Amino acid sequence: MNELLTYIVQSLVDKPDEVSVTERKADGETVFEVRVAEGDMGKVIGRKGRIVKEIRVLMKAVAQRKGKKVSVEIVD
Repeated sequence: MNELLTYIVQSLVDKPDEVSVTERKADGETVFEVRVAEGDMGKVIGRKGRIVKEIRVLMKAVAQRKGKKVSVEIVD
């Protein structure tokens, strides 16, 4: 799932080499922390947060098929 999220985010940004996705466990769920270059933050979040919302929906759908719980956080 980490690879899928990395691929999606790298496809959206201008500087794909600066994308990093870290994974941590919290309260029985997996939290993915996404870091991107400062200029690419808006491309990942999107207007009114639409893009990041759809990324979260997609990741939750994939996790549900595997019987897991995940969340995605965009970190400065």
